[in-house]
Amino acid sequence: MNGAESLVHTLVANSIDVCFANPGTSEMHFVAALDRIPGIRCIPGMQENVVTGMADGYHRIARTPAATLLHCGPGLANGLANLHNARRAHSGIVNIVGDQATYHSQYDPPLAADTAALARTVSSWVRTSMSAQSVGRDASVAIQAAKTSPGQIATLILPADTAWTEGGITGAALSTPSPEHVDQHTIIEVAKTLRNARNVLLLLGGPALRAEAQVHVARIQAKTGCRIMTELFNGLHQRGRGRLPLSRVPFAPASAIAALADVEHLILVGAKAPVGFFAYPGVPSKHYPETAQVQLLARLEQDAEAALRALADELGCTPSVAIPGGERPAAPTGLPTSLGFGQMLAAVMPEDAIIVDEGISFAHAFYDASHNAPPHDWMNVTGGAIGYGLPTATGAAVAGKGRRVICPQADGSGMYTLQALWTQARENLPVTTVILANRKYQILLGEYANVGANPGQTAMDMLDLGRPDLDWVKLANGMGVEAAKATTLEECAELMRGSFKRDGPFLVELVI
Repeated sequence: MNGAESLVHTLVANSIDVCFANPGTSEMHFVAALDRIPGIRCIPGMQENVVTGMADGYHRIARTPAATLLHCGPGLANGLANLHNARRAHSGIVNIVGDQATYHSQYDPPLAADTAALARTVSSWVRTSMSAQSVGRDASVAIQAAKTSPGQIATLILPADTAWTEGGITGAALSTPSPEHVDQHTIIEVAKTLRNARNVLLLLGGPALRAEAQVHVARIQAKTGCRIMTELFNGLHQRGRGRLPLSRVPFAPASAIAALADVEHLILVGAKAPVGFFAYPGVPSKHYPETAQVQLLARLEQDAEAALRALADELGCTPSVAIPGGERPAAPTGLPTSLGFGQMLAAVMPEDAIIVDEGISFAHAFYDASHNAPPHDWMNVTGGAIGYGLPTATGAAVAGKGRRVICPQADGSGMYTLQALWTQARENLPVTTVILANRKYQILLGEYANVGANPGQTAMDMLDLGRPDLDWVKLANGMGVEAAKATTLEECAELMRGSFKRDGPFLVELVI
């Protein structure tokens, strides 16, 4: 058994059964091993940022890591943007990155790079295997790191000769550390705040937004009357009827500062205290009052559900609280607006859908307008690196095992990773993409005003996606995805409903 074969056996032994891949020469022995050894589904991506985005989406739904296969330092570099998003989403990923043979790197061949340094920018764990005998052991530790709560990125660098050399040993199936429990003293102190303080905000993020945790949040709110919000961007938020209709901290600084202006006590559950996405002249970095007292109930790596349950019990809350559900909206008609699209999305989405939102500037009303949709999972671009939507939707569809994925996708950021459409077609994945085609980087037009810049014609031209206009129907067709154009909400709704009856992907270009 060579090192590559020991790696595949180790992945299988540790329940890694999906590999998103864009391999090159240095990874060929690993590719051959994947072919010979059953147990891993291999899914190709035509660009590395697609590969890493797919692995992110997979973990958000499956709650277990997939592997990626990347080609040397430049291949890893191509995938860094969506690994940045995955790190911010706390997704577990096992990156396998090929590298020069150990004896060859001294000659500085063209693809030689400081791969480990690149990996450390987005990884919690990085190691280079230096022999065939160590590959399996190193892989076991990488998988254990990736599975550590709430999910981490682990990068194993595999020099080519460690893959082809005989003497590989399958790594053990290592146990995954359980999430740390919050100590009782913290529970008692937070309960005191909720009993005695005024203007308390419970800010939720990460695992606190899962449906099972929201049950206890509802108990706490019913007992104490505290406010509840979520972080602006969340890796996965389980929403819809039967779940709490939670508002997010707004993106715009003025709106965020106004929304939090009366907060005297801020209690964090898997969340960070709100700060600006960017700095702006004359605007404070913190969006909550300087006078607010900040308390931490649970860190991200801790068991948020258990902490919330213990807090509810400490407060003497009733065992269960009914969460009232509003009426599902009817699908609106007319020209597209952000509010109208959000209502339409709530009206047409099937039960247990997965929403991968990269609507950017057009999406400001999607979230609040869809509170009364059927139960669904909602994902955001947690790290702000655009080009996340199409790949993450693809990986989520792989993990969803037939669940319909809906991806409202801004046209400019969609162009970063449109190759994901090819993977959707190849794997026949149930993804409905709605391209929000305004043919400009609309978000940056607003940012000009926010930072106090004064753009002229040259600057405006850089934000214009016309001349020529993108034709998303042809782009999708060229990668095997059926597509159609819509100019009204009713046309879009009809096309979306039709797509839900298909087995595979479909794209709607909505002109806005």
